[in-house]
Parts: sequence; structure tokens; C-alpha cells
Amino acid sequence: MNGPHNAPGHGPGPALGATPPPCTEGDHLRDYRAAFQIAHLPMALVGASGRILSANAAFGALLGIEPERLAGQHADRLAGLGLDGRSRGSYRAALRGHGERLRCTRRLKHADGHSVWAEITVTPTGSPEAAALLTVVDVSERRDLQQRLRHLRMHDPVTRLPNRTLFFERLTAALADSATGRIGLCYVDLDGFKAVNDTLGHRVGDQLLGAAAQRLAQCATGAGGHLVARLGGDEFAVLVEGSTGTEQLTRLAEGLLAALHRPFDLTGGQRVAVTASIGVVEREAATTTPTGLTQAADTTLYWAKADGRARWTLFDPERNAHRVTRQSLSATLRQGVERGEFVLEYQPIVGLADDVVRGAEALVRWRHPQFGVLGPDRFVPLAEENGAIVPLGRWVLAEACRQARRWQLAHPGPPRPPMFVSVNVAVRQVWDSDLVHDVAQALRETGLPSGLLQLELTESAVMGSTGRPLRALQALSDMGVRIAIDDFGTGYSNLAYLSRLPVRALKLDGTFVRGFRTARHLNPADETIVTSLVQLAHKLGLTVTAECVEGPAQAERLRRIGCDTGQGWHYARPMPADDLAALVAAGPS
Repeated sequence: MNGPHNAPGHGPGPALGATPPPCTEGDHLRDYRAAFQIAHLPMALVGASGRILSANAAFGALLGIEPERLAGQHADRLAGLGLDGRSRGSYRAALRGHGERLRCTRRLKHADGHSVWAEITVTPTGSPEAAALLTVVDVSERRDLQQRLRHLRMHDPVTRLPNRTLFFERLTAALADSATGRIGLCYVDLDGFKAVNDTLGHRVGDQLLGAAAQRLAQCATGAGGHLVARLGGDEFAVLVEGSTGTEQLTRLAEGLLAALHRPFDLTGGQRVAVTASIGVVEREAATTTPTGLTQAADTTLYWAKADGRARWTLFDPERNAHRVTRQSLSATLRQGVERGEFVLEYQPIVGLADDVVRGAEALVRWRHPQFGVLGPDRFVPLAEENGAIVPLGRWVLAEACRQARRWQLAHPGPPRPPMFVSVNVAVRQVWDSDLVHDVAQALRETGLPSGLLQLELTESAVMGSTGRPLRALQALSDMGVRIAIDDFGTGYSNLAYLSRLPVRALKLDGTFVRGFRTARHLNPADETIVTSLVQLAHKLGLTVTAECVEGPAQAERLRRIGCDTGQGWHYARPMPADDLAALVAAGPS
């Protein structure tokens, strides 16, 4: 039953199922303003002029300012939107309704002085009165977490120093903006750290690294607050971002060395003493790169190690150029052999009794397309290091045999015997290739009699030879090839071993005959030694060649002593094969 209070058309509200009256624009505005005021998200309406029209309570709380006091203030100044040209331009475009939503992160200041990191969004509304809605999200906690994670990612857990990543970040920034236009780097490495790890354990090693890092940091702080980083292992870097010159860097390096050379007292009563080597580089920031600077520092550190350790070494452009050249030569040796860039010159080996040319030593030269003609001292050690000596030595052997065969065919017999050719052989050729096979093949292909080939090996390579080297020497001797010991007297000098080796000749090192130049500078001991060596060699059935004969006085004294042949500038410098043939044809002078 319906009472009178529930009859249709009676009471304060519409009947159930009736259509409610439409909301007015005032209702929407009131709802919007209510939501704006009670929202937890800090917000403000900004007019086309850029001034704040209205700010909600959350916005005021974020900044510690009453919302009413924010009205009329410039939003870009308050929110830091005018700090850079890009955000300033995007903000103005948003106010004009031409741009898209602007989003950026800024550091806002609270009224009590503390800072708040906030993510700010400016959204165009399309309304002529309220041009944009500015919203702010407090991201301080998130940013603090990011900073902590970045710190962990950018620092070494053992030493707590900046790691390699942060070091290169700071180095790149310093090169782009150096206060003095110069930059310096001390590259530090602990000498013998591996031995500490191996003998005392990694726990002690880590303690040592931590203690060393503290001392380095103290030195760097005292010297001007320079960045110290651990680059890996036991390597550290001290970056001088605004260098004043090499003197500043070398003083810093001296201080670092002194600090590290004091013994370290570690936990557990362990006392450890180490030294350090430091590579020092200082240069103009505009002329280098992060990679270039660190490579130079690494190279200089290597020099400090090679020079004896426990020292600092300053980068030397000339020394580095030599290193770069050395690396370039080493890398292109094999290609040089394949491209035919090597040639042979020959230096005569002359009988001291009659001045007749008995043979010639083949000396290899490299006609390098970039560095010009290079003597063997520039590339043979490199070839021995990287193994290129095997193909190079094989080519020298074959070419020298071909030339000796030409000489033999030009002068086949009496009255002058054909010249032999002497070829240097490196130890690595004996171990890394089948030298006996290579020699046999060269003789077979050229037709040169084995007796006209002499192979020179250094004394250190021959003395004490056992196993494969000795078998190779014996096989070569059995073929009829002459075996000579080069630079005799500079190696082991195990004279008793000579009788057991298949050696036919000794070549005395030039240091023994230098004192023979003039009677005024004669050293009696030199003559006694050479005389004894010649007599011993002859009793063993060996011939003796004196190297580095540079004048007639030397040649005469060697002849009187009984030395068989001589070689040196007194007779001729190394020369092309045709020039040597002409010299031989002319006969003794």
C-alpha cells in the first residue's frame, strides 16, 4: 500500500525509475574543482602567460607553500622548466597549445631548504583560460635507489674505489672540459702482487688491495683531490683532470711510490711489503682521446716494469714511435717475404795470408715500402720472436745458394777455387722447421755443391746442443755442409765441447780484435786471448775467421797470429752480388 508520503509527485526526490534532471555546467566545474583540491597528485593550472592560476593542496605540501600563495607565480621558475633551452621551448609550445606533452625530471626546493626530485609533466588543455595542467610526482626515493644502484655498479667492491666504467666516464668528461686544457694520468701496478695471492691467499691479497687503495686515495686527496680508480687486478689509475704540467705528475708519482713502498700491516698479524711501477702521461686534452691516453699510460707502465720495476717512467714519444714501428714491422714480416721485399747483400771473407776472397757472408736487407732499407738488426730479432724467421730463413738460404751457384759457374775452377757462401741460421729454424730438409732442397734445386755452403749458428745456440739440434747439425755435416760458430767468445765458451760438435770453423767476435787497430792502443791481453783461441781451434782442426777487421794494422796482427780469414770494412762493406763479383774479378789490391 502506498502512503501519502510515497505517492507519485510527492516528497523531496524523484520517484524510482524517473529520469534525473540534467547536470548544469556549474555542477561539472564544482566536481572538477573538488577533485582537483582533494587529489593526492600535486597539480596546478597554468595560464597562457605561464603564471599559475591555481594549485592544489598536494602541490603546496610538496613545496611547503600555501597553495593560495602559489597563484600568480611563474610556473617555469618554480618547476625549473627554464633551465635549458630544449625544455624551455617545449614548455612555451605547450602553453600555446602547439606542442605535445612535456615530461622532465627536475630538482625542486622545499620551503625548509631540502630538495625534492620530481618528475614534472605539462599537458596542454586546449582551453584559452587554463592553457596547461602541470602535475608533479615526487621521485626522490626512486632516484635515491637509482643512485645507490649506480654507486654499486660504478665502484669496486674490494677497494670501494671507482671502477673502470666510472673512470672512463670521468676521463671522457675531463677531456671535454679541462680547466687547464691539459690532462694527466698515473697508471699504477703493484709489483709481485701475484706472488702474494699465490703464497698468502686471495683473502690477504684483497686486504692488500684495499690497504693500497686507501694510501693512493690519501695521496691523491693531499695532492689536490684527484680521482683514484681500480681498473682491474692490481692496476690503479690516478686521474689529474686539470694538469699543470709534467712536474706536477712526476711529483704525484713520487708520492704514490713512497706511500706504497711502506710495509702493509694487515689483519691477522700479516705484514706484507710490495713495490709499485707507475706509467706517467701528461698531454693536451684536445690532442688525445680516452683510449689514446690509457694506451700511452699502459705502454709507459710496461717501460717502468722493463726498466727494473719500483719506479715511475714518463711517456716518451720517441720511444713510443720506436715501439709502434717495431709492432708494425713484426706484423708485416711474413707479408714482406711473400711480396719479395727482402734482398741479400754479401760481405767478402778474405784469406789473411794472400788477401784472396774465399767466400762471402749473405746479409739480408728489408726494402720496406714505408721505412726504407732496414738492416737485419731491425727485424731479425722480431722474426725470431714471432716465428717469421722460418719462412725468411728459408728464402735467404735458397737465394744465397742460387747466387753461390752463379759464382761457381762463372769461375768453375783453377787458378781460383769457387767461393763458398755463408748463411746465418737462427735457433728457431732448427726447432720450428726441418732445417736438414730445407738445406737439402736448396742444394738440389740450385745445383750448388754442399761444400760451398757454410751455415753460421751463434755460440749460445750450438754449445750444449743435444737431441734434435745436435742430430740436425750432424746430418748437415754428413752432407758436406760447413758448420761455423758465429760470434765465438760471447756465449758459453765451453771449449771442451768443441771437439764433440760437427763444427768446421769459428768466427771470432769483433770485440776481440778491436784492440788491434793501432799499436798505441794495443791491449796485450787481447792478443794473448786471440792467439790462444786460434791455436786451440787449429789443434781441433777448425779454421778461424776474425770479424770486424777495420784497418790494415788489425789485419797484419791477425795474420801474424795465424788467423785464417778476416771479414770487415777493411776489405769491403756488404754489397750487391754483382759488385762482389767485380771485386773478385779485379783480384787482390
